[in-house]
Amino acid sequence: MEHFGLSHILSEPDKYSPDTLDLLADEDAREYWLNTCEKLVDKYVNFALTNKDDPTIEIRALKFKTCYVEALKELRVNPLAHGQLTIRLLLDINETCLRAQGFFDLWKQQKKFENEAALANLASRLVEIDAFVDERQRWIALCSGVLAGNMFDWGAQAVTSILDCGLYEALQKIQKRPWLYDCFDKWIEKLEKTVHHCAAVFVDNSGVDVVLGILPFVRGLLLRGTSIILCANEWPALNDITNAELENVLQSASHICPVIAGAIATGNLVVRSSGQRGPCLDLRTISVDLATEMKIRGVDLIILEGMGRALHTNLNARLAVDSLKLAVVKNAWLAQRLGGPLFSVIFIYEDKPSQT
Repeated sequence: MEHFGLSHILSEPDKYSPDTLDLLADEDAREYWLNTCEKLVDKYVNFALTNKDDPTIEIRALKFKTCYVEALKELRVNPLAHGQLTIRLLLDINETCLRAQGFFDLWKQQKKFENEAALANLASRLVEIDAFVDERQRWIALCSGVLAGNMFDWGAQAVTSILDCGLYEALQKIQKRPWLYDCFDKWIEKLEKTVHHCAAVFVDNSGVDVVLGILPFVRGLLLRGTSIILCANEWPALNDITNAELENVLQSASHICPVIAGAIATGNLVVRSSGQRGPCLDLRTISVDLATEMKIRGVDLIILEGMGRALHTNLNARLAVDSLKLAVVKNAWLAQRLGGPLFSVIFIYEDKPSQT
């Protein structure tokens, strides 16, 4: 795909590389991630086998496992098999093997269940947020909610124990401030000086993450006068919400929250496909329609949420506008590599580069 008009998104489009780790150059990282992906295969297989109504499920699950394990074996022998080797590539190969066996949306019913459960708690969460008179305290609650919500990730081994819990249990798990990457004070200073015109928010997981984390956060921006483009995957991957699913969630949320309903009615809150098929984000391959709309709407804030979009990819990316990168490190090896404990918080706020 042509890298369409990305100068309003990326600071230096020709120098942009989405991937944080180069697994060709970093042998320790390569060994760790190949092993980790191989261990995760059984998690996918076991989840697929919960569908007892499909007589083909066992053979298809076995074929998926064989497909992915063989691909990983090939990469051990020949790391250059695909020309590059990154976490993004390993996750994309996984999705390709799933789709080859007819697993186009393994978590579809789980996502629907989690979205409905989270929507049932949205009204009470918004009441809690609105009870904060002090704006700084309110934004701490909003940002912490996004981070805690991001714990609900079916692709992360470390969070299995909290997937059946709620937002408040997750809030207790994440790192207390000061965070590993802590630009919260800088973010608050920016809010005190500036009302962003339009924010593009690249969202992550279904359920608690998007409903109780992201929606209250974007509502906070809407109340300040910032319009919002919610950008979600075109294709299913893990339990990441798709743009079609997010449309349905937003319609349900509009019956709960008048601010959301009003923003939808005026076109100040829209859902768009990011054009992505996997859990990571390559800003060079976002859809042309989205890139065009971001330019037309004058996006001056980009928010990247979750490990796939803000840590495995884009951690070091310099964007052409103000940016927020928000994630919880749900992998002990990666947390240690970054110099922090498991469930460390990434909260990076960067102003747009000054014009020279």
